[in-house]
Amino acid sequence: MQNKEIKSLQKMIEYIEKSVKYVEGYTYEEFIKDNKTVDATVFNISQIGELVKNVSNETKNKYTNIEWNMIKGLRNRIIHDYEGINLKSIWYILKNDILELKAELKKILADEKNI
Repeated sequence: MQNKEIKSLQKMIEYIEKSVKYVEGYTYEEFIKDNKTVDATVFNISQIGELVKNVSNETKNKYTNIEWNMIKGLRNRIIHDYEGINLKSIWYILKNDILELKAELKKILADEKNI
């Protein structure tokens, strides 16, 4: 795995950690009323999707448990239709999916370090 790919995976983890921290202690109702938090978390999620382009096909094929195309697709929806973002979906991702993604990304980095 090349250094750029490793750095991209590490950066994805950083964006996840920021997003989770931003909504810590929030309810959904509080989240949707806080424009700064919405903007910050949506930006971070879009950056995760942007970094997917730096993940090699070899890595994507090796770690098929991560839905790479879905992550990139969400980024594209955010970038091209920011006003139409479904905040319930973003909230669900923040509360259910994103920590699992973080764990999987950490596994990839650990696997690669041990190779």
